[in-house]
Amino acid sequence: MPEFVHAQELSAGFYAEVIAPVLSDTAHVAGLIGWGSDVLGYDTARSMDHDWGPRLVVLVDEPEPVRKRIEAVLPDEYRGFAVRFGSSVNAVEHRVTVATLGEWLRGQLGFDASQGIATDDWLVTPQQQFLGVVKGQVYADDGRLAPVRAALQWYPDEVWRWLLACQWTRIAQEEPFMQRTYEVGDELGSRVVAARLAREVMRLALLQSRAYAPYTKWLGTAFARLGHADGLDRALADTVAAGNFADRERALVTAYELLARRHNALGVTDALDPAPRLFFGRPAQVLDAGRFAAACHATVSDPQLKRIGPIGSIDQFVDSTDVLSSPSAYRRFVGLFQ
Repeated sequence: MPEFVHAQELSAGFYAEVIAPVLSDTAHVAGLIGWGSDVLGYDTARSMDHDWGPRLVVLVDEPEPVRKRIEAVLPDEYRGFAVRFGSSVNAVEHRVTVATLGEWLRGQLGFDASQGIATDDWLVTPQQQFLGVVKGQVYADDGRLAPVRAALQWYPDEVWRWLLACQWTRIAQEEPFMQRTYEVGDELGSRVVAARLAREVMRLALLQSRAYAPYTKWLGTAFARLGHADGLDRALADTVAAGNFADRERALVTAYELLARRHNALGVTDALDPAPRLFFGRPAQVLDAGRFAAACHATVSDPQLKRIGPIGSIDQFVDSTDVLSSPSAYRRFVGLFQ
C-alpha cells in the first residue's frame, strides 16, 4: 500500500486530474466535505484501514448525466489507492457523490440551508453536521456553496448566548457532585463526575471560541487546537489524572476559574467574580456556574429561546451516536423547540 497522504491532498489531486476534465463545461462545486475524519483533516495512517481513499462531493444542477460521465472515466486506482473501497459495514464502491446542492444539504443537515436557516434548524442540528459543511476542502465552487458555508459558519448571536447559558447550566447542575460522591466513599463515582465535568468545560471552551465541537473521538483534538495560553488544558489534564480528591478538586476549580475569566474577556455580560466558593457552606469548592448561566440568559431577548428553557441544543441533551449522526433521527426533535 502507498505511504499515507492526507485525504484532503489526495482528493485534491483526484479532482484536478480525473474529475475536473470531465466537468470543464459544467458549472459545479467539488470538494471533500460531509462525513469523515478526513474532512476535518484529522485522518492519519490508521485511517487507511477502512472506508478511506479518494473521495469527492460534486454538486450540479442535473446530477444523473454528470454521474454517468464521471463513472465512465473512473480508474481502478489513483496514485496507488483503490478508487472503489469499503469495509465490513459499507459496500465496495466509488465515493464520488453527485447531487444538487439542496439534495446534499438535506442529506447532510436534514434541511436545505440554501433556502434559509430557522432557529429550530440551528438547535436541532448537531455541531458535527455543521462542521461537515463549513470545514473540509472545496476545490471548485461556481458560487452556489460559498454563501451557505458563510451562513453556517457560526450561530446567530442570540442563539450563541443561549447555548452559552445552557452549557454553564450543565456545569452548575453537577459541580458539587464530585465532592459529595467522594464524601460518601464513592471514589470511582467522584472520578467519573470529574471526567464528565471536564468534558463540559471543554465543550464550553469551544463555544466561547466560536468553534463547533466534533463528535467524541475528535473532541480533545479540537479542544487542543484552540491553544491554551492560560493553562486550561493542563488544569483539565490534572483533573482526570489526579490520584486523590484534593488534587482533583484543586485542578477542576482552577479550570472553572480560567473558564470564568474567559467569559469575562468575551464581554457578553457584565464581569462576574471568577473566584471559587463553598457550595452552601459544605466543604465543596465550586464556581457557582449558575451565576454565569443566568447572566448569559439575561442577554437573550428571542421569545422562542426564552420560552424553551435551558435544555440546550441537540448536542447538549442527546448523547447517542445513532441519533446525532442521522438527520432523519435528530430532526424528530424539532418539536421540542417549537
